[in-house]
Amino acid sequence: MCLMTHITKGANTPVPAALLRVAVCRQSVPGAPTVDASALLLDAADKVRGDADLVFYNQPAHPSGAVRHAGTAEGGGQFTEWLEVDLPRVEPAVQRVLIAGSCDGGVFGQVPGLHVQALTADGAVVAHYAVNDARNETAFVLGEFYRRNGQWKFRAVGQGYASGLAGLATDFGIAVAEPVPPVTATAVAVPAPTPAPAPAPAPTIAASAPVPAAAHPAAPSSVTAPVAAPTDAVPHSFGPDFPPYTQRGQGNGVVSVDAPLPPGPVVVEVWHQGEGYFGMHTLTRRNKDDDLLFNSTLRDFRGRVLVQPPKDRPLRLRVEADNDWTVLVQPLSVLRRLGPGPLSGYGPEVVAYTGPMADLDVDFAGDEDGGGYFGLWSLEASQLHDLDDRDMLVNDTDRLRQTVPITDGPLLLLLEADGAWQLGARPLVVPDRAAPQAAGAYTGSGEKTLTLVNPTPGRPALLEYACPGSGGGLGHRLLLVDEYDDEEDLVQGHRHGEHGRTLLFTKGESQVRLRLADVAGWSLRLLPVEQAPLLTGPVEGRGSTVFRYEGPPALLGLCRTVSGDQMVTIRTVQADGRSKISADTVRRRPVTGPLWVTQAGHCYVQVWTTDETGWRIEPAALATAPVLDGAPVEGQGYGVVRHAGPETEVMIQHDALGGVTLPVLWELDERLEPVRRISTASGLQRLPSGYLQIRTSGRWSLEPRT
Repeated sequence: MCLMTHITKGANTPVPAALLRVAVCRQSVPGAPTVDASALLLDAADKVRGDADLVFYNQPAHPSGAVRHAGTAEGGGQFTEWLEVDLPRVEPAVQRVLIAGSCDGGVFGQVPGLHVQALTADGAVVAHYAVNDARNETAFVLGEFYRRNGQWKFRAVGQGYASGLAGLATDFGIAVAEPVPPVTATAVAVPAPTPAPAPAPAPTIAASAPVPAAAHPAAPSSVTAPVAAPTDAVPHSFGPDFPPYTQRGQGNGVVSVDAPLPPGPVVVEVWHQGEGYFGMHTLTRRNKDDDLLFNSTLRDFRGRVLVQPPKDRPLRLRVEADNDWTVLVQPLSVLRRLGPGPLSGYGPEVVAYTGPMADLDVDFAGDEDGGGYFGLWSLEASQLHDLDDRDMLVNDTDRLRQTVPITDGPLLLLLEADGAWQLGARPLVVPDRAAPQAAGAYTGSGEKTLTLVNPTPGRPALLEYACPGSGGGLGHRLLLVDEYDDEEDLVQGHRHGEHGRTLLFTKGESQVRLRLADVAGWSLRLLPVEQAPLLTGPVEGRGSTVFRYEGPPALLGLCRTVSGDQMVTIRTVQADGRSKISADTVRRRPVTGPLWVTQAGHCYVQVWTTDETGWRIEPAALATAPVLDGAPVEGQGYGVVRHAGPETEVMIQHDALGGVTLPVLWELDERLEPVRRISTASGLQRLPSGYLQIRTSGRWSLEPRT
């Protein structure tokens, strides 16, 4: 059951008999009443069996462990109270679990966007009910889980009470001496819930400074590890989704994830109940300990780490534990996202950040004694294939309050913490990039992966690049990244220069992903392909650029105009992305290649070389090609020859000029497209009639044998 099920008041829908997260949500509007969520466990007589059957913020866990209050979360423009209902653990005597809410500071008719939804552990919404008829009520039964013919269902109830939570509780058999006091959102400010055996609100850290242990809320005895609410979900670009794998146990054990996992890292989340030790290692192929993932004696320990599963065998984990534990292997889409507001948590965690470069404010409150370890690393999304390629930001013990810089997202923040922490990102004040990017201009520094949008979808475009002062042995690199994260070189600094133009969207794509590697400062600009100059006669220039050609098939002459040892290459490129080399040279001696055109008489000409390298290109008529007709033809470097006679044997002779380059002979069709490689060696070869291209840097001759 993976699709959201919207139901109206009085309607019901089946739900899976699993651990479900229940979100009671409202829009985050200043001055709006707060809503506190609660759950009541009812027997066959529609009554509670005792006070313990009411679960709310001040009594956050049912003795059976089946229902828990898991705190609050704010993000995406809404405020959420979280409950967890582990349906398989609901006692047989309990027939219904009511989901209720009480209102503080107003009535439910003043609560904007009130709704309730139930989610599975992997974030799939299985029931959604929006309340649109609330008036003067101060308590509300939003919905209920109930048994029917051995199956669990959820019903949208929508019944209001003017007497508040106390009146609602009394109706179901709870003796309330005085009204249940409301709690404000700041009193239990904790992250979104994790489907855990024993969650409860995490300690709060003040925004101004780390909070001493004595200042933490005293009611909860356990802490909540964060899991993203639907409104705070991370885009799936961090990795593919897959069904979560869950395994429970007690004491020492082994987790073997036999279900297939997609390529890339996964989130391993653990919960350990009560006091005592919890540790976990990955296992090697020989079934021995490998990486240490967790090592904690925290009470009710929760934590998340990033793990790269083996490519050729199941992921296996060894657990050392004193009590009950649960292990979840999940996709990166469950990660919490660091947004404009602060993010709090407790223990090890992985957080996603997709904003611009920022100063990251880090508060660590320490463990229960005010000490403990805190480590923080950043990992760019482009480096998820290598989890060791991460940058350390903080490595300290005891309480701390620090500010560290982070680069542009997307990136992941990896935390090791022995206590409560809070992160807050303050984006740097930078010039507004929205207008330049809307015009196809992008600037930045350092490695980055961008999604570029085609200004004219269905057609190619020009990419103008500038990457001055870039490092690396090969200079900067611009790489196209496909949907499988495979990379293909588009620009290499040592070949194409620090500045230049190239073709992009050659297959008419609406957008592409481009990764900039080994770069310092950089700027990119997308231009309509019509801004490429039309090639009609001889042109001289320097560096890499693009021309348009419109006309019949022709020859294209090429030579260097500046001394040096850098290669100059010209390629003919079609609008559908097909590309063939025309010629290359490192010499001033002219060489010749084919201008391969479409049936409509069109192509693009790509010149590739470094900034300081000068060149000259010139189109020429086909009639200027040497004719192979009885007499031999000679040349040096790239050339085009017309074989006027019928198919015949021809002796190919070649001087490799140092023994490096072989002579490669291609057959060209009537539009001068290279269609068949005939030979890659000297000697007697049978050549067809028509146009032939020879590719080499050495001297060559073709001599027909009659």
